[in-house]
Amino acid sequence: MSLRTPLARVRHLGSAKDGTGHWWAQRLTALALIPLTIWFVASLVNLAGADHAAMAAWMGNPVSAGLMILLVVATFYHAALGLQVVIEDYVHGEGAKMAALIVVKGLCVVLGLTAVLAVLSLLFA
Repeated sequence: MSLRTPLARVRHLGSAKDGTGHWWAQRLTALALIPLTIWFVASLVNLAGADHAAMAAWMGNPVSAGLMILLVVATFYHAALGLQVVIEDYVHGEGAKMAALIVVKGLCVVLGLTAVLAVLSLLFA
């Protein structure tokens, strides 16, 4: 006896066996964001009142640039994972759900790449 509905059997909808990986990725990015965010806020507090040249020099440091890239990538990946769950739970139309997922993932990729390129441009300037 199957617990799936006849429609789910016809559409081959069922367990994707992917929920655990998604859950772990979201938790690991959240854990990574804790020290990275603390580092970023502490750095901004230390640089409070600094001019543009000082900020550019700070971001031109390879350690700062590397940590900033990690922060940006973890932030946008974590955001994409979280927004995916929200969309899957609360958007009921299949077309709207797919469109929203594509837009969210596309925005996260574009904004993340833009931020990484900005950091790299300061690093190699």
